[in-house]
Amino acid sequence: MDTAPHPLTGQARRLAEVLLAPHAQRVDQEGVPLSHIDALRGSGLLGTSAPTAYGGAGAPDAVAREVQEILAGACCSTWFVQTQHHTPVRLLARSDSPARDSLLGPLATGALMAGIAYAHVRAFPRVLVRATPQGRGWRFDGAVPWYTGWGLNDVMLLAGISDEAEVVFAFADARDRPGLEASPPMRLAALSASRTVSLTLDGLWLPDASVVLRAPQETWARHDAARGANASPAVFGVAYAALRLLEQASDTGTGGRALRARLDEVRRRAYALAEHPEPEEHVAERLSLRTQAYHLMRTATTAAVVAGGGRTMGLDHAAQRLAREGLFLLIQGQTAQARSAHLRSLTAAVDQLRWPPLEDSV
Repeated sequence: MDTAPHPLTGQARRLAEVLLAPHAQRVDQEGVPLSHIDALRGSGLLGTSAPTAYGGAGAPDAVAREVQEILAGACCSTWFVQTQHHTPVRLLARSDSPARDSLLGPLATGALMAGIAYAHVRAFPRVLVRATPQGRGWRFDGAVPWYTGWGLNDVMLLAGISDEAEVVFAFADARDRPGLEASPPMRLAALSASRTVSLTLDGLWLPDASVVLRAPQETWARHDAARGANASPAVFGVAYAALRLLEQASDTGTGGRALRARLDEVRRRAYALAEHPEPEEHVAERLSLRTQAYHLMRTATTAAVVAGGGRTMGLDHAAQRLAREGLFLLIQGQTAQARSAHLRSLTAAVDQLRWPPLEDSV
């Protein structure tokens, strides 16, 4: 880690070492427990990026990235539940909505925990959730394919698209109510522990005071694509966790050291670009570093499985859990632009392979 020491990174490491990592295998199979969420609420980590005036830490983005990296490497399921919280906090901090005064303080201190229900907006021009003005508020109709942390978080940031192609973001209580119904928890290839459900919206009405952002879809999509071009700290967290397993399982020699050195370099460059004052610049380089981080993560998690041998197929082994978590991170927060760049990089990697003649491989 290359950021200056900060109390929150120390807090994250203690939480990771004492609670999250020791129980990660059990959580993976049984689900994120409320006790993990309670520990996060009391740790101050939910207010990492929140303004100090509202009870948050107001920490630099570099600290926020390192905290997320530490948590993801310790228990990716718990990381995934709590990472949803930080987008609503950041959005409220920039907003002049009445929701800022009513919600930002409780979210910054951990008294409330937020989830997000807006990834479906990226499907535009398909509209999965319609937002319609109604009286002194908005009516939401449609289906949210993914909502993480059901039963663990208190409020959700919900988005829909209006007939005028405007994206409308509003806060709602994260519970079954008239107009809002959750499915049973999904069984996923990875991170089933995150209590992810789908939501059916049938006339869910939210008052104007709950609306935190309205923006043209085109404008929002441009900003979203810029954010989505950056490498996720969670990818580095899982990759480093896999490297630690690899180093414990075998003498990796120069190969292991080279992999770590390359991961360090990609991380350094990716985080430097994330600090750039113009988030919509250097998009091609951001996407390249994002895909390089993916390749390194998959190499590290695959190597950890190989080094562990047949034991890694047991559900109590960390290597296969990290491999599945890595698989999930390939599509987490994915935009169309990021997906296209990743697929191009995979095709290029195949083209660079030199296959032996058939007779030499038999």
